[in-house]
Amino acid sequence: MKPNRARQAASRPGSYAVGHMVMEFATPGIAKICEAAGLDFVLIDMEHGPLEIPQVARMIAWFKATGISPFVRVPASEYHFVARVMDAGAQGVMAPNVRTAEQARLLNDAMRYAPDGNRGLGLGTAHNDFVRPDPVAYMAEANRENLLICQIESSQALENLDEIADVNGVDCLWVGHMDLTQSMGIVGQLDHPDFLSALASVAQAARARGKFAGIQPGSLRQAVEWLAIGYNLISYSADIGVYGAALASGVAEVREHGRLS
Repeated sequence: MKPNRARQAASRPGSYAVGHMVMEFATPGIAKICEAAGLDFVLIDMEHGPLEIPQVARMIAWFKATGISPFVRVPASEYHFVARVMDAGAQGVMAPNVRTAEQARLLNDAMRYAPDGNRGLGLGTAHNDFVRPDPVAYMAEANRENLLICQIESSQALENLDEIADVNGVDCLWVGHMDLTQSMGIVGQLDHPDFLSALASVAQAARARGKFAGIQPGSLRQAVEWLAIGYNLISYSADIGVYGAALASGVAEVREHGRLS
């Protein structure tokens, strides 16, 4: 298997992995652009973006040609989404809005092979680069290397946080900050004491069990603050956010220059 760069980077003491979410730019060049930026992982988004399985499969193939580990946020916690992106070669799955330990167990079953799960065994396809591997060795390595990321996005998930974190196979607790604040009745208030308390609780639950804590800051200030709390899988913004902000800034500078000249 291709090494899971995110797992390797975030497992080093005092270190972290840096990624980026791709929602819109499903072009062949995006993989090399991200590689040039020095990313450890990407999150290919199927929940809020327009991407479908054929596009996602192509993107995974492009990213597999780099050192970057491709993860996919599936639109829902269902077997047919999880198994298909894993068979396409994803090195991890992000599941949105995980509320209970039972959901987390079903996700692990869908993502991992026996004896750790119940993922169907279709070898020699895209996830194996169309080369049939030794089944026993590959299943063990895939179970060990691939990442299951459960998004904590609701008050119910916070209530069940310890039970979700205790599920074998859950590798990362990931705060979906906007949905979590919406569920808490403080939508968008990322400096609210209740949200900051929730952030600390998720990071502590992950750290106490030797698991990763993940989040997606949209600015350097957020990244620095959330790293300090204990988050060690950091997805820096999304393609549309980075492009939109850079374009708006450049256009504003051009207009200001034209006004002064």
